[in-house]
Amino acid sequence: MSTAFEPSLSTSTMRPPLSSAYAPSMADSLPSINFGFDELRDRMAKFTVKFDNFIEQGRKRVLEERNQFRMNVAELQEDQRMKKKDIEILSLKASTHQQTLAKEAAETNEMKSAIASLTSQRDAHLATREELKKQIAETQKQIDARLAAQRAHAQHIDSQSRFNIPELDFWTSTLGLTVEGAGLNDRLKFIFTHIDDRDWTREAWFELNTSRRDYEIPYCKPKLEKEQIERIVDQLNETRDLRLLLKGMRELFVEAMKG
Repeated sequence: MSTAFEPSLSTSTMRPPLSSAYAPSMADSLPSINFGFDELRDRMAKFTVKFDNFIEQGRKRVLEERNQFRMNVAELQEDQRMKKKDIEILSLKASTHQQTLAKEAAETNEMKSAIASLTSQRDAHLATREELKKQIAETQKQIDARLAAQRAHAQHIDSQSRFNIPELDFWTSTLGLTVEGAGLNDRLKFIFTHIDDRDWTREAWFELNTSRRDYEIPYCKPKLEKEQIERIVDQLNETRDLRLLLKGMRELFVEAMKG
């Protein structure tokens, strides 16, 4: 059994009349709702810009930090290289300083040794000087004594010559004696004639060396015995009497001429 559907009263009372074509729809009668899509879109765009800026700034900051890190690493490496170089320089300076100290120590030891040697030499020189002073004083005494003896001898010769001069004149004027220089200082040559009965012009001579305190006869002609000459010279040195010399030598020459 079929029955027809009848809307209830409540429904029918709420339905608008359908007889008019221009009657407002039910949707139009609903309140308008604004979801804010434009504002959301604008906010999303601003957020996108901020996010992009944030990303860009982050990337720049990361790049800057990386570059700064690389720069810091390069500076650290450079500092390490410079410090290594400084350490090498300091090591070289330390080695040079040690060598200098060793050299100075060696030079100091050498100087100490040289000072000790010079001190020893100075002490030796002082001792030698004192000894030389003593020797000089002794030598001066000997010189003074010899000078006194020479003065006394000169006085004796001078006093003796007063007696010898007349005697010498007699020998030269009467007995044919000639006195000459022998070519050297302090040396006289006595030449005799008239001693050979066969030839009165025949000469006999001798040289007398007066350079020393004790006289000596180095040469004579004709040649005589050495012992005979020494005997006569000893008498001369003892008496300082020239007459004994002349008389003794003339007698020796006469005997030699006869032989």
